Amino acid sequence: MSKNTPFANEEVMEDYLSSLLSDTVDPVEVTERTAKLLEQATVDLTETESEQDSALEQAVVSAEEEIVSQVNDSVDEAAKTPPGGVPLKPLEERLDNHFQALFFEVAGLTLAVPLITLGGIHNLGKIGPLFGKPGWFMGVMIHRDEKFNVVNTAQWVMPEKYDQSLEDKLHYQYLIMLSDSEWGLASEKLVNTVSLSKEDVKWRQVSAKRPWLAGMVKDKMCALLDVDELIAMLNNGLGSKDQVP
Repeated sequence: MSKNTPFANEEVMEDYLSSLLSDTVDPVEVTERTAKLLEQATVDLTETESEQDSALEQAVVSAEEEIVSQVNDSVDEAAKTPPGGVPLKPLEERLDNHFQALFFEVAGLTLAVPLITLGGIHNLGKIGPLFGKPGWFMGVMIHRDEKFNVVNTAQWVMPEKYDQSLEDKLHYQYLIMLSDSEWGLASEKLVNTVSLSKEDVKWRQVSAKRPWLAGMVKDKMCALLDVDELIAMLNNGLGSKDQVP
């Protein structure tokens, strides 16, 4: 995890994700302990972090290419979730007890998506901006005559932490497609594909707010996304903190 992010400290990330899961706590109103951790994490940052050597960089690139290949192969074989509409049951009830998930990183925050709800992964190409769209809408990317709507994932997921400093550090490389929809989440780094069980997840208990957040993968310290809910919100032009009508 990069040290130049709001989540350089694991306790900071845990507190942040826990606040998102709780409908009674706003993530902007962080606890005093979290605020101190954020301050300490900032003090510990250095501007002199050495660059990785070319062999290590190549290894990372090869690993991410392998993840793309594995995920796209799985997507071709899996039955995708029907796009549009809000699911009647929470994600916990729709998944098998054991399921595969893709982990990816955005601004130091790790996100997870069940493979059965993915539409594939593409290298992020040229994006054509559109006027009159929300700030988190980066624009449209054309890939093999298909038009994909690109979401600035960092700005959508955590608008309260998104500022010019964070924007300047973002380096999006991939587009994580959501089911059969035209929506894709911009991603900086592909981490891994992992086998999970439902017991590995701290599921959200209240669905009134943030329906896109299904729960938190406890050991991995990351948010598990409900793709169907996310698609529904994006189709309605809603941000992560907006109320679903």
